[in-house]
Amino acid sequence: MKKINIGIVGYGVVGSSVVKILDKDREIITQKSGLDINVKKVYTRNWNRKLFYPIDDSKKAKTVDEIINDKDIDIVVEVAGGIEFPYHLITQAIKNRKNIVTANKALLAEKGKDIFSLAQKYDVRIGFEAAVAGGIPIIKALREGLVANDISKIYGILNGTTNYILTSMYTEGKSFEQALKEAQEKGYAEADPTLDINGTDAAHKISILASLSFGGFVDFSQVYVEGIDKIDTLDIELGRELGYTLKLLAIAKSHGEEVEIRVNPTFLPSWHPLSKVDGVFNAVMVEGNNVGETMFYGRGAGGLPTASAVISDIVCIGKSIANNLGRDLEITSMDWKHKDLTLTKVKDFYTRYYVRFTVPDITGILAKIASVFAKYNISIAAVIQKEKILKLQKETKEKVVPLVILTHTASENNIQLAIKEIVSNKYSVENPVIIRVEDEE
Repeated sequence: MKKINIGIVGYGVVGSSVVKILDKDREIITQKSGLDINVKKVYTRNWNRKLFYPIDDSKKAKTVDEIINDKDIDIVVEVAGGIEFPYHLITQAIKNRKNIVTANKALLAEKGKDIFSLAQKYDVRIGFEAAVAGGIPIIKALREGLVANDISKIYGILNGTTNYILTSMYTEGKSFEQALKEAQEKGYAEADPTLDINGTDAAHKISILASLSFGGFVDFSQVYVEGIDKIDTLDIELGRELGYTLKLLAIAKSHGEEVEIRVNPTFLPSWHPLSKVDGVFNAVMVEGNNVGETMFYGRGAGGLPTASAVISDIVCIGKSIANNLGRDLEITSMDWKHKDLTLTKVKDFYTRYYVRFTVPDITGILAKIASVFAKYNISIAAVIQKEKILKLQKETKEKVVPLVILTHTASENNIQLAIKEIVSNKYSVENPVIIRVEDEE
């Protein structure tokens, strides 16, 4: 039985959960893997705070160099979070020919090109199953289970905090502020939830999935990201009237030479499988040319599910070490080195749109808006009459009423031009609410 020594950097919820599972489930892990996985050293910035899981003092490293420079450590596990510190740590560890396991989606989304290129140069392995969707084995599925497929589309609910908030707003009629407060009280949202609610967390994850699926690096600065902080319960209710459920959807689509990658609040048909994913759960739907649509569902965060994915990578790398396989092709089989993906510009997005106007309560206003839409080749699929909206809206402004239009597929550029003209002509007295709709016609 091969002994695999690991060093862990970061001993918060995930790091301590890795140690806990390796302790509590040692027998089953050893039996299934044929490896003796030994936690040799663990580093955290502050050993004086209360630990989630106790660890022997002999394993506590005072500096991260104790792990990077230890010749007996085979794998460095990075679960510290952030970007600059782990980037320095991982690049130094790679240069010391340490294999890497990381759960750091932000690091890989923004610095992945440098890290994977360096890993190839020094012939080391990188595992990152835990970086996307926690305990859902989506990375392995894309690398192996779907290797015979040309991936055309990925839809993902990749952030449990925002999914919990939107579920509360949909099922209980709570405002965004109320739902966020409840999520924080239950521990589903951080004290500072900015990266969750503004869509950045989900954008990091879909960038990684797009890289794996489409075989190249993503310039994260070019990814379109829109959060849920401006979502009104009224629009969720109106979407229900139209047969839709609102989700923060991470989307990646292949358009031949270009790839469309975006994160935004999205109406999905209420019959769609992703519409049924509630609370803190995550789900990823992948479409391949041979397998069709497949869906992966589970807990996308939390100490134990994420640690489970970390240990999966440790075992995968450990087996290749034990069998003297060199750099594990399962870990770095994608063409990371030479190709950069070309991202579709926002103006070239094509989808359906939900638009809520605030219009003067005068005769003919719908006809005027419809004429502007027609000018920009935007076809109207449905209209919600003001009487229905007023029943759902608690307060209305004097002499103005809401008007909701659902379009057929149109270009983002034309929608924005039409909205600009409608507001300029004062057909709508406020900037309209625009929500994209993913509903194949």
